[in-house]
Amino acid sequence: MENKKLEWVLRIAVFGEFLGHGVFALQGKTGWFKYFEAVGITNTETMVSILQVVGIMDIALAILVLVFPMRLALLWMTFWGVWTAMIRWPVGPDPVWDFFERWANWGAPLALLLARGWPRSIREWLK
Repeated sequence: MENKKLEWVLRIAVFGEFLGHGVFALQGKTGWFKYFEAVGITNTETMVSILQVVGIMDIALAILVLVFPMRLALLWMTFWGVWTAMIRWPVGPDPVWDFFERWANWGAPLALLLARGWPRSIREWLK
């Protein structure tokens, strides 16, 4: 079925995007420190600790969606993708185009969520 092929392409795309960002977070990517500093977090150890948690979460979600694309996880990934893309230009010095460049970071999880069907009950969010 064509839908199954599309679903697998999206699952692999979302997996790759969140795996890559998760690994960067676990490595404590210093280029991301400016986003913490913009909200008043200036302690490097705190930034690295937060990035460790984010990295573990991103990698866990990447694996989950590859194996079992749970709708609730896809909703979170969509929100997280929008948020992390959106914070770039207000914080600076990134231009607004950095936000547009990252639309796939939330577009792919949203597309997979919609391809799987919008849940009609709380129970369906866990499927």
